[in-house]
Amino acid sequence: MLKKMLRKIPFFLLCRITQLRLQRKWRDIRQNRQSPKLVFAAERQEETYPFRCKKHQSLLRRKLGNSNPQLQENKIVNLALCIPKLDGLVIHPNETFSFWRQIGKPTRRKGFIDGLLLSHGEVRSGVGGGLCQLANLLYWLVLHTPLQVTERHHHSFDPFPDDRRTLPFGSGASVYYNYVDLRFYNPCEQSFQIKVWMTDKHLKGSIQSDQHLPYSYHIEERHHQFIQQDEKWFRQNEIWRRKIDKQSGQCMDIKKVLSNFSEVKYIPYEKTHTV
Repeated sequence: MLKKMLRKIPFFLLCRITQLRLQRKWRDIRQNRQSPKLVFAAERQEETYPFRCKKHQSLLRRKLGNSNPQLQENKIVNLALCIPKLDGLVIHPNETFSFWRQIGKPTRRKGFIDGLLLSHGEVRSGVGGGLCQLANLLYWLVLHTPLQVTERHHHSFDPFPDDRRTLPFGSGASVYYNYVDLRFYNPCEQSFQIKVWMTDKHLKGSIQSDQHLPYSYHIEERHHQFIQQDEKWFRQNEIWRRKIDKQSGQCMDIKKVLSNFSEVKYIPYEKTHTV
């Protein structure tokens, strides 16, 4: 009896995923009929906007525990398929960026292959795996602009020890077609442009604007620590953002953006607290 139930679990999971995807499509249709309409960014321009808000890069290959290194090579293939769909995309005033609206469903027919996925509390491989690296990059860039994040999800667990991490823990974004999305809205009078590209070693990107911005945004991590509760380890921190006037250098605003608390799937080297 138990074995029969376990064999049915993947079927029920697939049904649930299908339900969530249909619900997402229906919500978008419904919002598009309301006022104000949900307008998705769609225009791409080859010419780069003149004012850079933020630029960043991330390594394409890092040591990720005992995971198969080939999955990282496959990830690079998947990223290469996505870049032409994002590079040059313009977010005009009152438009919303949606990661999955731009990328579409990753399938083998489109050339996507198995990459690393973090799903349902475990590390596994799956078609289109590795696209979270692109979502992480975009989210970090957006934090340095006045664009408003309207949807962002974080990974429910930390699977690997840090290897050449340059950004604060928990400052990325999880994506899973199509109901786990990354979305941000442009409330400003100027337009913004996404630029993304790859080199042999890095995924690179920037956010540009068609007008000069009087402010810059600085991100900082606070209260980072590992905590042991019973037999499990957890990691927590806070992400804060400071808004700086470029002319005077004064801090015009400071606020907490994120609070993270996630289980880690390894024994941390930096053991700081036990509950």
